Amino acid sequence: MSTNETTLHLVCGKIAAGKSTLVTELGSRSSTVIVREDHWLSRLYPGEQNTLDDYVRNSARLLNAIGAHLVDLLRNGLSVVLDFPANTPKNRAWMRTLFEDARCAHQLHYLDVPDQVCKARLKRRNESGEHEFIVSDEEFDLITTYFVPPSMDENFKIVVHRP
Repeated sequence: MSTNETTLHLVCGKIAAGKSTLVTELGSRSSTVIVREDHWLSRLYPGEQNTLDDYVRNSARLLNAIGAHLVDLLRNGLSVVLDFPANTPKNRAWMRTLFEDARCAHQLHYLDVPDQVCKARLKRRNESGEHEFIVSDEEFDLITTYFVPPSMDENFKIVVHRP
């Protein structure tokens, strides 16, 4: 891939795997914008992210609202780093529509990080108070039950990152 090719970057990994850190690195490239789900959810639905059901509902509303805009950015030559979890086949299928509609390149960055590393990072993140949302170990465990690593038969260009 040339460095100037319009690309949709997707991130897949458990909570505190390092997705946002990687997103920041990828987003520092020329002609690239970052779109962060947590940023938008915390501002559009303040105080409404209390349960997993709240997240699922509000995230679906955001995806519905932002999809066409993302495609427009890509069609106009801006690469997009999507800081939304590509953690389930359903989420990845929606993300596929973006780069297919925009007819641009894509990369699915899979952060393959063990649970114990994620939980240690999560503890530090929670203590820092710098993230939009606090996630408990119990919530990590619950959300992780829904996590499905990408498979080759999904036909994504996968870039694996390990600690």
